[in-house]
Amino acid sequence: MNQIKTRYGILGIGNLLLSDEGFGVHVVRSLEENYQFPESVDLLDAGTAGIYLAPFLEEHDTVLVIDVIAMTAAPGSIHWFKGDELRASGAHGRMSPHQLGFLEILDICRLRNAAPAELEFYCAVPEDLNGGLELSDTVAPQVAKVCQQIVRRLEADGLHIRQVVKQDA
Repeated sequence: MNQIKTRYGILGIGNLLLSDEGFGVHVVRSLEENYQFPESVDLLDAGTAGIYLAPFLEEHDTVLVIDVIAMTAAPGSIHWFKGDELRASGAHGRMSPHQLGFLEILDICRLRNAAPAELEFYCAVPEDLNGGLELSDTVAPQVAKVCQQIVRRLEADGLHIRQVVKQDA
């Protein structure tokens, strides 16, 4: 009997030119550099892709989205939302032009009956959205923490994630 495999997508959203706005992209790049994932997991540095994210969403059963969020909370704090909890929270997920509104893109996928069955958001509250290629000192340490949360989440579903051992040059 063939067992249907769940397709997982890890989606990092953000603008690398606006300091903490690039948080999601930094997380995905760190995951790519430090871990090996099974074939059932796709990672995407989506940058500011907007509507072009729809095919990625439609091709995966479970999507983990990493981004920044505007909410009244301490800069650098991490907030997790499942499904429509982000929309219900009243927090503003739209921080920059990259979001034709991620939630609006998701609605388009739903209209097409092609939205992921599960959706989770790993969001950081930014400290600095001014021009700059580096994350602020407050947000930067959260990259490793969110990477660990994502790895634990996938392992809880029975996936084997291997950490890459770096050798000195």
